[in-house]
Amino acid sequence: MIPIKNEREVQFMKDSCKAAALIRDRLAQEVRPGVSTRELDDLARELIAKAGGKSPFYGYGTRKKFPGHICVSVNEEVVHGIGSDRRLQLGDIVKLDVGIILNGWIGDTAITVPVGMVTSDVNHLMHVTLQSLYIGIDQARAGNHVHDIGAAVDRYVSENKCAVVREFVGHGVGKRLHEEPQVPNFGKPKTGARLKPGMTLAIEPMVNLGTSEVKILSDGWTVVTADKKASAHFEHTVLITDGEPEILTWTERMALK
Repeated sequence: MIPIKNEREVQFMKDSCKAAALIRDRLAQEVRPGVSTRELDDLARELIAKAGGKSPFYGYGTRKKFPGHICVSVNEEVVHGIGSDRRLQLGDIVKLDVGIILNGWIGDTAITVPVGMVTSDVNHLMHVTLQSLYIGIDQARAGNHVHDIGAAVDRYVSENKCAVVREFVGHGVGKRLHEEPQVPNFGKPKTGARLKPGMTLAIEPMVNLGTSEVKILSDGWTVVTADKKASAHFEHTVLITDGEPEILTWTERMALK
């Protein structure tokens, strides 16, 4: 069953999503050469606590618990990167996947940030990924189907000579980090569950510059591209309404450039 949030629950979601978005943007400001990914995770821990929340990522998992408060993934790392002594360098891109549990409700969002100037192909990758996010969100309307979102994302990404990751997908979000439905970044239009007002979805294109294939490193979490080429990731939590989809984690920082 896909949870439908009532008016009170939607307000809780708006509060948690606003907090997640503000933390995401604050962390993005700290991305510069010489900063370690552990320093970004430590700052996230402080900001989440200051907001009165907890990280939904920390300790997540069954056999191997996730040790970070956010996911910090660099260059060929797609998602689920763990903060470490690795220091950012000019030309890198870093993906900051931020979540917060506030009053029992979860906000979830991600951004890809360049470290100074990046190559033209990596800049293209970032633009395509962000654009594909909003193209997918435009399909998140009552009466449409879940796979309308992914079909639109995949079509745009393919047209622009990039590849969506297929092993990892978006999801419903609310009281739990991963609720129904799964929201792939590919699919056949007019299939999947029908969207209804009150659903909240984490829509998150993960797009690679080369092959769509990925593998998981020995830490059990970090996902990397199989060909070591760059990957980008953007994510919003979106509310299905009777009209336009409402982006609960939107800020100017995540506006299309």
